[in-house]
Amino acid sequence: MARVVVLGAGISGHTAAMHLRRKLSRRNHEVVVISPRANWNWVPSNIWVGTGKMKKKEVVFPLAPLYKRKGVIFHQAAAKVIYPEGRGDDAQPQVEIEFTGGKNKGRRALVHYDYLINATGPKLNFAATPGLGPACGNTYSVCTPDHAEQAGVEFQKIVQEIKETGTPKRFVIGTGNGGCTCQGAAFEYCFNTEYDLRQAGIRDQTEVVYLTNEEKLGDFGMAGMRFKDNGYSTDSQLWTESLFRERGVKAITGAGVREVRPNSLTYEDYDGNMHELSFDFAMLLPPFTGVALEAKKPDGTLIPEMFNPAGFMKVDADYSKKSSAQWSHEDWPKTYQSPLYKNIFAAGIAFAPPHGISKPHQTPNGTNITPAPPRTGMPSGSIGKEVAMSIVDLINQGPEAKLHEASMAVLGAACVASTGTGIKNGSAAAMVMFPIVPNYDKYPDNAGRHPKLSFGRIGLFGHWTKFLLHVGFIYKAKWKPFWWIIPE
Repeated sequence: MARVVVLGAGISGHTAAMHLRRKLSRRNHEVVVISPRANWNWVPSNIWVGTGKMKKKEVVFPLAPLYKRKGVIFHQAAAKVIYPEGRGDDAQPQVEIEFTGGKNKGRRALVHYDYLINATGPKLNFAATPGLGPACGNTYSVCTPDHAEQAGVEFQKIVQEIKETGTPKRFVIGTGNGGCTCQGAAFEYCFNTEYDLRQAGIRDQTEVVYLTNEEKLGDFGMAGMRFKDNGYSTDSQLWTESLFRERGVKAITGAGVREVRPNSLTYEDYDGNMHELSFDFAMLLPPFTGVALEAKKPDGTLIPEMFNPAGFMKVDADYSKKSSAQWSHEDWPKTYQSPLYKNIFAAGIAFAPPHGISKPHQTPNGTNITPAPPRTGMPSGSIGKEVAMSIVDLINQGPEAKLHEASMAVLGAACVASTGTGIKNGSAAAMVMFPIVPNYDKYPDNAGRHPKLSFGRIGLFGHWTKFLLHVGFIYKAKWKPFWWIIPE
C-alpha cells in the first residue's frame, strides 16, 4: 500500500488530490491532504467579493465533508518540517504538522508518506512593505476570502459616503511592493471598482489610480505579449492602455511601494526617485514567499538546498546564475520532481521558478522593481494534475515509470479579467497566451508566443466566460459527476 500526502488544498493541491483518488484504489492506497484552512476557495472570484458584489459563501466550501465522502484523509494543519529520510531511528519519510483547527489545535504530529506533493501555495508577505495589509489597517487585499469580504464592506461604505456627501475620493489599486506578482488580479479589481463607481453614479467624484511594479501596462509579469485582436496585430501594452484611456483610469507604472501609512504611501520609481501618493481607499497586493516549511535530516540538521532563498521548493529547473539575456524557456521545470528526493514533488506556487519572465530592474538605490512570474490559476491546476499522474504511474508501474510533464514553456493559459458585472452589460478583458513562458526560438517574430493561439478580446463575451469559469470550476472542485471532463 502506498500513501500519498498532499500539502495544501488550493487549486493545485486539491486538483492533485482529486486525480490521485480517482486513479488509485481506495482499498490499496491512501491519499492524505494537509491544509491549514478548513475551506476551499475559488480565488479568482474573490475580486467580486472584494467589491461587495458576491458573498464570501459563494466562493468557498468546507473540505472535510467532501474528503470524507471521497475517501481522502484530511488534516486541518500546517506542514512545518519535512523529514525526507525519516526522523531519529524511524527511517520512513514523514512530515511534521501542527493542527490549526478542531480539538487538536496547536498540537503537533508526524505523518508518514511514500510520496509527497508540496502544494502549500504562498505566504502573503505583507511585512515586506512597512504598513501594508489589512492587519495594519492601512490597505485592503483580495488574496483570501476573509480579506476580500473586508475589502468589499469598506468599499461599499466609502461608496455610500460619497453618495451622501459628494466629497471627492481617491482609490489606489495595484501592487504593494516592487517584487509583487498577480498584476492581473490588481488590474481586474481596479476595473471592477471603476465600473461600480460608474454604476453608483459617483464616478465624477472619484479618481481611480492603478499603481503597479510593471515597467509597462500589459506586462502582467509575463513580459507582455503580441496577439491578434479582430484580425489586427497588436500588443498587450497598447491593448491595455486603450482600456485605461476609455475608462479614465490613471496608471503609475514602474513603482515599488516602500511604505504605507494611514491614507498615504511612498513609492520609488525606476530612477530611484521617491513620491508621495494619498488615498481614501487602497487595495494593494503583497509579494509572495514560500510558507514556513523546512526540510531536515534524521538528526535534525537542515537541508537548505531543498528550497530557494524565498522559501520555494527547488525542482527540475535550471537554477544556475544567468543574466536575463541568457534566460531560456528550457530553464523551466517539466516534471516538478525534487532533484534530491525522487518521491517529492512541488506544484503550483510552491515550486521555485528558475528566474523571472519580465525584464528585471534595479533602481539606483538597489531596490528591485520587477514583477515576479505568475504561477496561479490554470498553470497551477495543470501542474497539480500532471504531478498526481506521475505519482500514479510510479506506484502502478514502478520507479522507472516515465514522468508526466507540464512545463510552463509549453502550457497555455487564459486570463479573464472582469471589468464589470451584469448579464447584459458586463464586460471583461480576456487574453489567451501560448505558451506562458515565451519561446523566442520557436516564435521569434511574435515575442515568443504562438501567433494564432495568443489573442485578446474585450467585451460581454469575456464577462460570460469569467462567470462560466466561476460556475464550472466550483462544480469541478466539489467533485461533481464527470468533473474530470472540465479541463484544468
